[in-house]
Amino acid sequence: MDTKLVLVTGAGSGIGLHLAKTLQEKGLSLLLIDLNLNALRKHFSEDEKIQLFQADVSKAETWNRILQTISFQKAQVSHLFNCAGVIRPGFVRDFELSDIDYHLDINTKGSILGIKTLADLMKNQGFGHVITISSLAGLAPVSGLSLYCASKFAIRGFSLAAAAEFRQFGVKISVVCPDLVATPMLDLQLEYPDEAKLSFSGPIKVLEPADVTEALLRLMEKPKDMICIPESRGLLSKIAGIWPAVGELFREKLEKKGSKAIRELR
Repeated sequence: MDTKLVLVTGAGSGIGLHLAKTLQEKGLSLLLIDLNLNALRKHFSEDEKIQLFQADVSKAETWNRILQTISFQKAQVSHLFNCAGVIRPGFVRDFELSDIDYHLDINTKGSILGIKTLADLMKNQGFGHVITISSLAGLAPVSGLSLYCASKFAIRGFSLAAAAEFRQFGVKISVVCPDLVATPMLDLQLEYPDEAKLSFSGPIKVLEPADVTEALLRLMEKPKDMICIPESRGLLSKIAGIWPAVGELFREKLEKKGSKAIRELR
């Protein structure tokens, strides 16, 4: 009988790490992928259930190597979780041109390569589920995070289009849009109080990785094309995305709230 594998990118930290640890506790066979091998080794030891894979998800050769590994093991992939992601706050007038590649390579290209590669594999299997982490910043524009927004908008659009194409083959594709999560990416944003203040304009208590993992486990059981975490903030983000002028009415209030939250968290 073929081994059923679950792949997790960005498994060395943040959401990917918490998810991987939870799936490990459930006894699933995992292929854990991260650019930082030391981060993987810090939290996981390879055994018959756990494989560690150092790679840059933005490179096509990475995904070719992953396919070779899966083929060599005669494995089938039940799930791919695209959790790898980066952020570098910056106003458009300030960011470096190199920041464009930084965001789009990892957040967008890496996820698109994963979806394309594994969805094709799953099509041949006749089953499988690809789940990609976007953001509420992939629903509504957030000034100060323009490149991050662009990368996450792109992931969301691609995932939804791919979901419609692959549904007929028994392959499910989902995109997940969380609010701010207590990860190293949040810590980084605290270093950019002006650029990131809208990020912190939500509830005083930010999401924990466990909250996202819980939602992902539910999504595994009951697939949907897109979910927001929480759905209430998702609705507000959808409104702001459809009618940006509405969001502008509340900008000053939200920025003040975000700035206050940043001061308290710092």
